[in-house]
Order: sequence, then structure tokens, then C-alpha cells
Amino acid sequence: MYNLLKGKKGIIFGALNVDSIAWKVAQRAYAEGAQIVLTNAPVAMRLGEINKLAEECNAPVIPADATKNEDLENLFSKAIEHFGGKVDFVLHSIGMSINIRKNRSYAESVHEDFIKGMDISALSLHRTLAAAWKLDALSSGSSVLSLSYIAAQRTFPGYGDMADNKSYLESITRSFGYYYGKKNGTRVNSISQSPTKTSAGSGIAGFNAFYNYAQKMSPLGNATADECADYCITMFSDLTKKVTMQNLFHDGGFSYTGVSEEVMEMFMDKE
Repeated sequence: MYNLLKGKKGIIFGALNVDSIAWKVAQRAYAEGAQIVLTNAPVAMRLGEINKLAEECNAPVIPADATKNEDLENLFSKAIEHFGGKVDFVLHSIGMSINIRKNRSYAESVHEDFIKGMDISALSLHRTLAAAWKLDALSSGSSVLSLSYIAAQRTFPGYGDMADNKSYLESITRSFGYYYGKKNGTRVNSISQSPTKTSAGSGIAGFNAFYNYAQKMSPLGNATADECADYCITMFSDLTKKVTMQNLFHDGGFSYTGVSEEVMEMFMDKE
């Protein structure tokens, strides 16, 4: 450990179980000296194991539905009260598609469910940042991260309307990043992670096949959830004070590899 977050205070959204990236980030933030508050929607808290993590990290759990402004304002108010001061970092690890859960193709997406998914997966970032803005809850030079995926920029069959959600998420990152940078030097970024074996990721049709494909495509191989947590910690630390409004690829080089030798070999004629 390097004490990169010693004295810092943060809120982590979305830790469901031990496979969650948010779970790994919470553990690593605590190990690096941070005080944290954990939060998730009430329904997710009932399905997950967040109380185990809370005990491990000596962290309170404050329920909040990220699609409700009043819940988010309550979250920030209680976090400030708990910390005795403003918040230094926030991880937004929230995403859900009803259409994907119901195995609908992109062309057959139900628009009412499309809108609900976008509210949960993308607009919730705007709501979170807006609630913090209203309460002046973020400290000078603080850092906000959300988790994205390369399907926001390229088409991946099976990812459905989550691709649109992530595109919107990245746009909010840039837009709010400008205003927060001018306001108090707060950084707002997204991390585009490799396909990762989490509860959410594994729900995508054909996930295992694509995971194996990405592993063969990436010069460094797929980034794990633990490695993503390491990257998040550096972005929360004071070592990245001038990085903002970016979508940062953390994918072993997948995003800039046209084709790998391993993938080429799969299609070469064998004589």
C-alpha cells in the first residue's frame, strides 16, 4: 500500500458482491487510507452483500436510489455529516438494461424500458453531480469516476441499448467535467474497462465468447476487476490532478489493436 488516499473521504456507488468492480475499489480505497461511505439502491442492497463490505471497510451504508434527486441529496448531506467535511472522490458504478435482461434485440427494444435503463445507467451520473453541485458537497480538486465500455463508441452485438447509455454517460462526463473544473478543480472522468466477469457483465449474451476474443486481441490481456480498482485509486489520488473530461481506456490495449496475431491464426488456412 502507498497511502495514496490517506485523509481522503469518498462515496462508492454500486458494490453488489465480491465480483463487483465497486467492491474491489472500496477495499483498495480503504487499504490506501481513505474513509468511505457505501451506497446502493434499496433493491440492490437486498440482493447483494454490501453489509459484509461495510464491516470490512468500517464504512456506513446509506441507501440511495440514483434515479431520485431527493435520495442523492440525502446521501451527500449524510456523508458530509459523517465525514465532518466535504467529499474528495466518488465512484459511479451503476448500470442496468431492462431490454437486455429480457433478452430483447436492439431493434426490438421497448422504448419505455430503454428510457428507464438510460435513467439508471447514465442520467444518474448527471443527477449525482447535480446533487453534489447544489449542496457544494465536493472538495476542491476532488475526483469523480464512472465506469464505461468501448461499446459507447463502437458497435458490439449483444450489448444492446447499454451502448447508448454509455455514450450518454461519457457525454455527461465531458459536459459536467468542464463546469466542475471551472468551479473548484474537480475532475470528472470515465474508465472504459475490459469485459470483466461481474454479475452485470456476465448478463450480456455471448459474454464468455467475447471475453475470450478480447483476451486474444489485447496485447496485455484483459484487465481484471482488481486491476481496474488500482487504476481508480490513481485517479482518485493527487497524482492525476490535471486529468479531466476523459474516457480512459483500461483494456490491455484492445481499443487500439486492429487485429492480433492470435486472432489472425484463427482464420488462416491450414494446409
